[in-house]
Amino acid sequence: MTEGNSIINAQLTPLPDKVGVDGLEDKWRAVWDEDGTYKFRNTRDRKAVYSIDTPPPTVSGSLHVGHVFSYTHTDLIARYKRMRGYDVFYPMGWDDNGLPTERRVQNYYGVRVDVSLPYDPDFKPPFEGTDGKKIDAKDQVPISRKNFIELCEKLTAEDEKLFEALWRKLGLSIDWSQTYHTIGQHPRRVAQKAFLRNLARGEAYQQDAPGLWDVTFQTAVAQAELESREYPGFYHKVAFRFEDDTPIYIETTRPELLAACTSLIANPNDERYKQYFGQEVYSPLFKVKVPILAHPAAEMDKGAGIAMCCTFGDVTDVEWWRDLKLPTRPIIQRNGRIVMDTPDWITDPAGREVFAETAGKTTFSARKVIVDKLRESGDLDGEPTPTKRMTNFYEKGDKPLEIVTSRQWYLKNGGTDAKLNAELIERGKELNFHPDFMRVRYENWVHGLNGDWLISRQRFFGVPFPLWYPVNASGEPDYDHPITPSEDRLPIDPAIDVPEGYDESQRDVPGGFTAEKDIMDTWATSSLTPQIVTHWAEPDEASQALFKSTFPMDLRPQGQDIIRTWLFSTVDRAHLENKCLPWAHATLSGWILDPDHKKMSKSKGNVVVPKEPIEKFGADAVRYWAAAARLGLDATYDIGQMKIGRRLAIKLLNATKFALAIGREDENHHVGEAAEASWNPADVTEPLDRAAMAKLALVVRQATEALEAYEHSKALEVIESYFWQFCDDYIELVKNRAYGTPDEQGNVPSEKAVKSARTALGLGLDAFARLLAPYLPYASEEVWSWMHAGSGSVHRAAWPVVDPYVEAATGASPELLTWAGKAVEQLRKIKSEAKVSMKTPILSVVLSAASEGVDAIHAALGDIAQAGRVVGKFDLVAKHTAESAAEDAPETEVTVETSELGEPPVKKPKK
Repeated sequence: MTEGNSIINAQLTPLPDKVGVDGLEDKWRAVWDEDGTYKFRNTRDRKAVYSIDTPPPTVSGSLHVGHVFSYTHTDLIARYKRMRGYDVFYPMGWDDNGLPTERRVQNYYGVRVDVSLPYDPDFKPPFEGTDGKKIDAKDQVPISRKNFIELCEKLTAEDEKLFEALWRKLGLSIDWSQTYHTIGQHPRRVAQKAFLRNLARGEAYQQDAPGLWDVTFQTAVAQAELESREYPGFYHKVAFRFEDDTPIYIETTRPELLAACTSLIANPNDERYKQYFGQEVYSPLFKVKVPILAHPAAEMDKGAGIAMCCTFGDVTDVEWWRDLKLPTRPIIQRNGRIVMDTPDWITDPAGREVFAETAGKTTFSARKVIVDKLRESGDLDGEPTPTKRMTNFYEKGDKPLEIVTSRQWYLKNGGTDAKLNAELIERGKELNFHPDFMRVRYENWVHGLNGDWLISRQRFFGVPFPLWYPVNASGEPDYDHPITPSEDRLPIDPAIDVPEGYDESQRDVPGGFTAEKDIMDTWATSSLTPQIVTHWAEPDEASQALFKSTFPMDLRPQGQDIIRTWLFSTVDRAHLENKCLPWAHATLSGWILDPDHKKMSKSKGNVVVPKEPIEKFGADAVRYWAAAARLGLDATYDIGQMKIGRRLAIKLLNATKFALAIGREDENHHVGEAAEASWNPADVTEPLDRAAMAKLALVVRQATEALEAYEHSKALEVIESYFWQFCDDYIELVKNRAYGTPDEQGNVPSEKAVKSARTALGLGLDAFARLLAPYLPYASEEVWSWMHAGSGSVHRAAWPVVDPYVEAATGASPELLTWAGKAVEQLRKIKSEAKVSMKTPILSVVLSAASEGVDAIHAALGDIAQAGRVVGKFDLVAKHTAESAAEDAPETEVTVETSELGEPPVKKPKK
């Protein structure tokens, strides 16, 4: 195709006998792969590149239709930008490390990690797939850490093949040569390098501190991974006692933590307790003396208005402990059970006996023991009363989180640094959110941070911290002086590799070294996807050139639910490391709802496997459904929408074939043969054709503006609406003239009029192939191949610009086409109401319309008469002023005043 001087030259291929959408996906996917249609061409000019930080989906079994929904939104922008002339950098990653992968491997193979076991090179797992059934931990075969990691790598590789096949079938215009894995060598090097630089600048630090802990998965949990869920429990009214045995009552849902109590806390403004501040009471059962203190976070209207502070029952306890400098009295272990040894702060013999009865028990069992003892001692007032409370859970966990004191690694994120917090708020203001209201969620999250980002996890399949620690003469690790490797050694595994100046014989012995056993949180790697894909800080020339031409990136597309995790953490990392935003724009997709308007999720069992609708309706149809939804808003899984999308793709094929077939015989060609065509806007001379081009110019302008604003659904609405009008009204109006068919009086249209219609049809369908290409990539590619043989893919063609259509319109109004369509509609309505064939001639008719409509219809009268088979008198009258001015009178309404039909054509007998 050439578009110099607005002339479009077409090389028309032989047209197929039958058209349809089935089979197009396999056909064109093979061509795209062979031709490298979507390959990033490594443009060195940053202004000529559009780079996308594509979400790496978690490799944990299967994708669902929600993934198809959001990833289609990204692909629409990628395709549009490519057609706008950008070299689009559009990689795909697989987020294959972390807890979801470990859980899948445990269930799939029936195994679990036991770090004490040696590596078995001949290990064979007990299962190869368990049909999604969860295998209890007691039935899982214990294996070494290395054996477990090998199984993780094996299963994720298989899952990734399935993921890629689905993405390819959906038609994502990914450059598959840019694929990466978050556990791969390059991402591990990036994550470790970034961490070492954070450590050197003091942004990363380790600390023994109370933190949220999941007892099921045996790992610390960050604030961003919390879910607050309603959890049933009981209020227990319990008596603490003064020296003279006078009781003061608190109400608690966790009486099993009485042994960990450090104080009683009330609000400083609570008149009921002001007289007691500074006094001491004894805890029931354990007889530990604790003070009564004041803190503004105590809620006067909750329970008794005075609460016990235990280390630690919830995050409020941590706040009180920190602010009031209270002692630390932990009794919950990492496994969620009560510690085995009786704490030294319990000195009362009877209290020590009570504690011994709870030692090693779960919190549930310990609670039962304590409540029974409180009844016996008379310190339980009445019976426990049921309640429901909001409790913190790990987003992937099934049990409430405990708070456990442990050594963990943290990264500064503004949670404890007001200056950094303000800087990250400003970064959010710099970022272009689409839709913009999502910005508030970012700001609310940053404002609400109450601690730095906990980035260490006590798991196995992830990026290890690149650290060792000296072991002192007593055999204890010196955590205050970590040993770090040089960057040129990265990536490393400290459990295997040895620090400079040591040898393997010195591992875990006095005077030697020990490895850091924790791994990084999966978000600590995923938060660096812009740096990973653009090859940040790599020494080779090619990587440096890639980074310079792609970073900061242009777009981060993602789900709205991970603003607090992925979006914010990526902003934090880029701010700390690169002193800038990681990208200029962020697009946020909504959720997919099932037919009952409930969010689809694997846990609810209401997800749809995307392979099913793609195979049933076609990829273009599924993409259409996704594209019809606006960013940031939830959408219902709608098969009806997919059917509409399928019809749209088929209509594009049929309309294009019809228009391209016109005129082949005139030029001594058969429809099944190739031909050439030249569509010059200057050849559009008829009023109706010019009106069609005027409307097309308007559509191109509106669609372009919408896509520039990342409003893909608005652009689709504009394009689709006119496409149907173009097919249903314009093509029907001009097809007789385009064929050169004589009218009912035998008048043959002029060559100029015929050429005008054919040129407008060619210009219009050429434009629609390009306008719909981001949405219907397969059908658009098919029709483009009929029009522009040998010119390459439509997806590398130029996005339409308004100039040729403005030139073709030469000042015509698009409303002329609307009026003409209304007139034909009324002519068809006459026959429909008479229940006769549409081929029945109209002997006479009088239509009425507003005065501007009369002028428009007159301008296209010949085409209207032919489309409606008006063979006799055809008059137009203007509506009365009062009627046309009525508020309820549609502006473009056309009505029939009188009409007379001829005889219906005689039906020919079927052969």
